[in-house]
Amino acid sequence: MSPVSVLTGLNQIAPQGPDEWTPRNATDDAPDELTLRAALIESNNRAATLLQRQVGTNRILRVASRAGLEDLPDVPSLALGSGLVTPLAITTAFSLFPNGGFAVRPRAITRVRDAGGSAAFEQAVESDRIISPETAFQMVTMLRDVIDRGTGAPAKRLGIVFPAAGKTGTTNEFKDAWFVGFSSSVVAGVWVGFDQPQPIGTDAYGARYALPIWADFMQRAARIRVAEEFERPAGLQEEELCRISYRKPVDGCPLYTEYFKRGDDIPDRLCTIHRGSIRQRLTRTLQGWMSEAGRRIRGILR
Repeated sequence: MSPVSVLTGLNQIAPQGPDEWTPRNATDDAPDELTLRAALIESNNRAATLLQRQVGTNRILRVASRAGLEDLPDVPSLALGSGLVTPLAITTAFSLFPNGGFAVRPRAITRVRDAGGSAAFEQAVESDRIISPETAFQMVTMLRDVIDRGTGAPAKRLGIVFPAAGKTGTTNEFKDAWFVGFSSSVVAGVWVGFDQPQPIGTDAYGARYALPIWADFMQRAARIRVAEEFERPAGLQEEELCRISYRKPVDGCPLYTEYFKRGDDIPDRLCTIHRGSIRQRLTRTLQGWMSEAGRRIRGILR
């Protein structure tokens, strides 16, 4: 999958498991299909659940375990954060994105010096490749969008003007508020809640309670560990797409650059949201006819 792979049928997810659990979003006006990028930007619960079902829970658990998130439950709501994790564990797991796919093991002590200034003890970085550098960079761009125009957008108003990425998190009944994010040099996680879980307050979303703390810390950290542009691996192809439809742009589309790894399906259909030129509108109509014909043929063959 790529960041613009489309999840369809978001409003027709069947009840999950013996307790007839069905995912819901914070609002009820969710569309029936979304790209992975759009779903992450708006923190769509149904999209996360459907993606888990398509990828397979066992695969997710294997990757999570290698990234340091162990003993997570094998349940349909895994993608929504139903497992228990510590702030250290989830922050460590996020490090694999700016690290180019390498997860690192936390170190409480990096070096001990003796009275003469020589190193009496050193603990080297231990790392393990979890995902490819191309996939890691695609995740970085998606998580940057969360801050640029998604649930993490308040970070910009709070002074995060350098390249940064991250994700909000909010648990049921507003008992926990999370924000985990990173620059090119620092990964930081913030959890807000009570030792004995209870509601924090009204509308205690991660963006309102945890994000401001994260933004304040990251601004101070950037004075010591400078935040630069994220390093892009060589094996990615750039394509300009419409920022709204995530399709090939027509005249009038707001543009952004999408990155595709080898094997990704690159959109070939034109944007249907913006008007475009006469020639583009004719091409779009022809594409629509061909798509409908293909759908009918597939229906007959079934």
